[in-house]
Amino acid sequence: MAVALVSSQRSKDPVTQVGACIVNKDNRIVGVGYNGMPNGCSDDDLPWGKNSNNVLETKKLYVCHAEMNAVMNKLASDINGCTMFVSLFPCNECAKIMIQSGIKTIVYYDDKNIHKPEAKASQLMLKKASINIRKYKPNGTSLVVGRLKCRL
Repeated sequence: MAVALVSSQRSKDPVTQVGACIVNKDNRIVGVGYNGMPNGCSDDDLPWGKNSNNVLETKKLYVCHAEMNAVMNKLASDINGCTMFVSLFPCNECAKIMIQSGIKTIVYYDDKNIHKPEAKASQLMLKKASINIRKYKPNGTSLVVGRLKCRL
């Protein structure tokens, strides 16, 4: 989880930085990602806001989520059966990517969006796909990196 949380700090999102880390059955890291704009699209040229009436002026249609980036950045040819640690409960789009990639376990740190339809759809799909989901249980160790302060 520490790797997911530290990688979230690479995100330029002014509101929510999200990180993800994929590990194999031997607990070796096989993929890492954070939320950001697509390759070749400057983080400074596309919008990071989410409160415009014009959806084209919000981040919603542009940002690649941490989970997607972790799958795309994978170091292994196959991540079937792996575990993904993610700093925020996954949305419906990320749930689809994780299901299709063969991720079998998801460990999340924060569920601040659990009430949103995207999270509810995610829960439904992950359950139907028999993906193990659990909230991370801190052991008391503290992690402080820049603005990030959390319990591990």
